[in-house]
Amino acid sequence: MAETKQFKAESKRLLDMMINSIYTHKEIFLREIISNASDAIDKLYFKSLTDTSVGLNKDDFAINIIVDKDARTLTVSDNGIGMTAEELENNLGTIASSGSLAFKTDNELGEDVDIIGQFGVGFYSTFMVAKEVTVLTRAYGSDKAYKWVSDGVEGYTIEECDKETVGTDVILSLKDDTDDEKYGKYLEQYQIQSLVKKYSDYIRFPIKMDVEHTNYSEDSDEPEKTVTNDILNSMTPIWKKNKAELTDEDYNNFYTEKFMDYTPPLTHIHSKTEGTATYDALLYIPSRAPFDYYSKDYEKGLQLYSSGVMIMEKCADLLPDHFSFVKGLVDSEDLSLNISREMLQHDRQLKIIAKNIEKSIKNELTKMLKNDREKYEKFFDVFGLQFKFGIYQSYGTAADSVKDLLMFASSFKPETKEGEEAKPAGKVTLAEYVDRMKEDQKYIYYACGESAAKIELLPAFEKVRDKGYEVLYFTQDVDEFAIKAMMTYKEKQFKSITDSDLDIESEEEKEETKKTAEESKDMLTFMKDALDGKVKEVRLSTRLKSHPVCLSSEGQVSIEMEKVLNSMPQNEKNRVTAQKSLELNASHPVFAKLRELYDTDKDKLAEYAKLLYSQALLIEGLSVENPVEFADLICKLMV
Repeated sequence: MAETKQFKAESKRLLDMMINSIYTHKEIFLREIISNASDAIDKLYFKSLTDTSVGLNKDDFAINIIVDKDARTLTVSDNGIGMTAEELENNLGTIASSGSLAFKTDNELGEDVDIIGQFGVGFYSTFMVAKEVTVLTRAYGSDKAYKWVSDGVEGYTIEECDKETVGTDVILSLKDDTDDEKYGKYLEQYQIQSLVKKYSDYIRFPIKMDVEHTNYSEDSDEPEKTVTNDILNSMTPIWKKNKAELTDEDYNNFYTEKFMDYTPPLTHIHSKTEGTATYDALLYIPSRAPFDYYSKDYEKGLQLYSSGVMIMEKCADLLPDHFSFVKGLVDSEDLSLNISREMLQHDRQLKIIAKNIEKSIKNELTKMLKNDREKYEKFFDVFGLQFKFGIYQSYGTAADSVKDLLMFASSFKPETKEGEEAKPAGKVTLAEYVDRMKEDQKYIYYACGESAAKIELLPAFEKVRDKGYEVLYFTQDVDEFAIKAMMTYKEKQFKSITDSDLDIESEEEKEETKKTAEESKDMLTFMKDALDGKVKEVRLSTRLKSHPVCLSSEGQVSIEMEKVLNSMPQNEKNRVTAQKSLELNASHPVFAKLRELYDTDKDKLAEYAKLLYSQALLIEGLSVENPVEFADLICKLMV
């Protein structure tokens, strides 16, 4: 008669934790049992390499899944090394004990021999779905077999039993269905196939199960049902294969099947790294963004495998935010995993792998930019915005990875030979901009606006263009925020054409403006006072050519940033204001009129100051602060 034994007190507490707390998803139990079965086969396979009496070669090993819906049992059977009574006691009677690591150490196995079980004690996850677990096992070299039975609460029994073959059968008697949980789903063919494909597809031994197929014949209206013993897993992962064996079609087929994207990727990165961190990586750069990519619902991350067993669906720590669009996987044996194998311990290995992956992605994109400009621009149109968000959200620290990959539209016009049609400007990189800078040019100039066409209408644009300086067009809200976080590129500072200290005038122009400003000092002060604190100052401009007026700003918040920040719902009550100045063109006829009014009609000058300020707001795309007053002043001017 079988003797009932109690789990040790600490083991009982741990078992309760494992059933109720440690695992996030109940479905993980099948991954754990299959991994343990693979572990047992690994051990016997290793012995067979030096012990011919084993009588088995690699092709003889398999894991079998057996379903009995009537009995509500699910059995996972292997022909691995099996367990003795003592091993049953040690491995299953004491929670958190695993014989795999000891086996590897005792046999001095090299790194090329995998023992999956060394990082898990997942056998006890079975009690999340089973009301009783039975283990039938016979160790290699023993003529005795043993039966271990437990309900996970009252302890366990061990007794001798009959078992003809070496190996282990784990039999789960599933819990009864409830309103909250349908445990019977784990007896469904499609569910088992799906879980094996998801978690255990790359176990290197075949996982077999009787599968029912429905066949339709032209000779009969009734479908014919047949049952075949099918292999559920593919066994050899594509990333473990030699790159020379694979074609682009192989990589693309894997991508579309694995990541549910029916558009082929732009490119892939297949790498094997050995050293301080050993891992295989297969990464893809998609050709289109998921529908939720630029939303809060999007989750970044790479699939994480350990020895071919999937551990995490999306490991966010492996990808920086600016490369969050990358899809793919990493397979490593070096990672420290917690007891459930669902979470990583944040260790040095993980950081090394993440850093290497970031470098690999950057190198691949740099190569694409250099060798296939058209493809890269297509990529940047889809994902370039994420680079800018990454720089801004990381306070500039992401700039080292992506600054050379940024692209912007600009005022640069490619040269054309006589008789050729003008080439479209396209986008330029920051490196290309700097290489074209004039000898006397101090800054990388940029302008913000809804489109290139509107930017080219800005009053300040005219003078900068006439100086021969290239201007970058910032047409996305995040552009200026990213550049402010980046601060410089190749030791060149960025300068908005609306900055108060644009610094493009010659010394002669500076002196002339200074002289006229001194002569008009009182008038400018009067106009500033008439605007009642709306601007920091009214001053003469050297940036204007044909336009009479413009706004400039100084400080950390520019005029464009004011627009962007105030458009956000959270800033409705706390409005952000740029420190503005109203700049006047001293060579424009309007300025002569203003000087005349200062001497003859200061009331009208005050009205003109308000009109010019509103005009400058409209040019910058800002709302007129008092539309009624603005309309009345226009009517008064007309009359």
